[in-house]
Amino acid sequence: MSLFGKLFSSSIGRKFLMAASGLVLVGFVAGHLAGNLQIFSPPDHINGYGGFLHSLGPVLWVVRLFLLACVGIHIWAAVMLTMENHAARGAENYASTHWINATLASRTMRLSGLVVLAFLAYHLAQFTLGVAQADSYKTHFNYTMTGDFHVLGIPVVAKGEVVPDVYSMVFLGFSNPVVSIFYIVAVGLLSLHLLHGVDSMFQTFGWRNQRWAGCLHRVVALCCLLYFIGNLAIPGAILTGLVRPAAGTAAALKLAPAQP
Repeated sequence: MSLFGKLFSSSIGRKFLMAASGLVLVGFVAGHLAGNLQIFSPPDHINGYGGFLHSLGPVLWVVRLFLLACVGIHIWAAVMLTMENHAARGAENYASTHWINATLASRTMRLSGLVVLAFLAYHLAQFTLGVAQADSYKTHFNYTMTGDFHVLGIPVVAKGEVVPDVYSMVFLGFSNPVVSIFYIVAVGLLSLHLLHGVDSMFQTFGWRNQRWAGCLHRVVALCCLLYFIGNLAIPGAILTGLVRPAAGTAAALKLAPAQP
C-alpha cells in the first residue's frame, strides 16, 4: 500500500491527517482574527482587505476549497479515530474513567466541533455568500476607498476603487444581539476546541515531551484565551456601543437613532 493510502487507512495516518489539517485551520483562524480586528480601524482597512481578497478571483476560491477540504478531512479523521477508540476500549469503564480523567476541553471536543461547524456554515452564508443577512454588501451597498490599501508595503487596492463594504456589514451583523451571542458562544467553544486540539497536535508531531509539556500547555492556553478575547472584542464593542461606525458609512446611516 502506498504512503498516501496508509494515511487514510491506518490510525497513525489518520492522527497525522487530523493534526496536519488542524495546523492549517489554526493558521487560518489566527489570520482571520487579524483581518477582522481591522474593524477597529478606519473603514479603508477592512474594506481594502476585503477588496484585495475579492480581487484574487479564482485563487481565492482555490484557497477556500482547500480550507473546506481540510475541514472535511479533520472531521472525517476525528470520527474514525473516535470509533476506533470506542472499539478498542470497549464499553467497560470507558464512560467513567475517561470522563473523570479528561479535561473540560477534551470532554467538549464533540460538542464544540458540532457548534463550530454550524457556526462556520452560518458565517459563510453571512459574510461570504451574503445570503444570511439582509444588509449584505452583495445586494445593498459598496464602499469607495478614500486611500490606498497596502499589503507588505505594496498598494493592492487604489484610492477611489469601489469595493465590498465589509465594514458596514460587520457592524450591522453584530448589532443583532442574537447573531452576536451565537458568535460569542461559537468562538468560546472553538477556543476550548483549540486548547485540546493544539496540545494533541504537538503530541502527534512529536513536539512535546515531559520536560516542557506543562510550559507548552500554559502557552497554548494563553494563546487560546487571547484568541477568545480578540473575537469577543468585536461583537462586544459593537453591541455595547463602545465603538460606533465611522461617519458617512452605510452602517452609520442605518444605525443612526431615529429623529423625533
